[in-house]
Amino acid sequence: MNSASATPATAVIVVAAGSGQRLGYGMPKAKVPLGGDTILTHALRGVAAAGVAQQICVAIPPGDQELQALCESFVAEIQAAHRLNATSGQAVQLPVVTVVEGGASRAESVRAALAALLPGTEAVLVHDAARALTPEAVFHRVAQSLAAGAKAVIPVIPVVDTVKTVERTTGDGAAIAPELVTGTAARESLRAVQTPQGFELATLRRAHEAAGGFDGGQAAAVTDDAMLVELLGVPVHAVRGASQSLKITTPLDLIIAEGLLEGPLGTRWVEG
Repeated sequence: MNSASATPATAVIVVAAGSGQRLGYGMPKAKVPLGGDTILTHALRGVAAAGVAQQICVAIPPGDQELQALCESFVAEIQAAHRLNATSGQAVQLPVVTVVEGGASRAESVRAALAALLPGTEAVLVHDAARALTPEAVFHRVAQSLAAGAKAVIPVIPVVDTVKTVERTTGDGAAIAPELVTGTAARESLRAVQTPQGFELATLRRAHEAAGGFDGGQAAAVTDDAMLVELLGVPVHAVRGASQSLKITTPLDLIIAEGLLEGPLGTRWVEG
């Protein structure tokens, strides 16, 4: 990692290999329409607009020629924009776009993308395509924390709901309700985690190498890359996320995302 005064060479991994079963479209989530384009198209545009990546590595379902073509269309789109900006003296360096086949799990998809990163990459942001409307400012906050010396950093938002812990009821209690409250979490210290999650590349690779020895139960308990890094004992820092970085998982999420796109503040309004 470079010194705190320098920006590390950064790649962004976009995980787009999910099945999307809960959306009910009968297709991978990345292909689902959102505001006239696909979820993946919006996610890729957001990454490119943030301008933090020298490389964008997209993990798609194995053999999915449609998503491969979509990524190629995105490359043509940013190349055309680059040529247009060059004529006005505003051109910036284009990121290299790499497409890899993901695996059966999110972790396998991330590992496939890690293996395809360009030599010299020092930092990596892992982003879910399902968080297609993440504002550019969130990418910047994560990248700035890495540049300042963090080995791992995640965007978070406060939890506003009261959160209870529960257990399944048994015996006569099951006739009353299926679950019983066992406690109330301290909301003040709870945060909902989003993406992109940023890491020193060497640290994330070491975390995934350690996870390669997990059994099925251990692997299932890991829900994000930051958790793998936590298991190494590496501090994970947190920066402010954004409420519009919702993860599009259910039909209701898609309705909300459509509403954000159609709202008066535009596609990528930024919270203060």
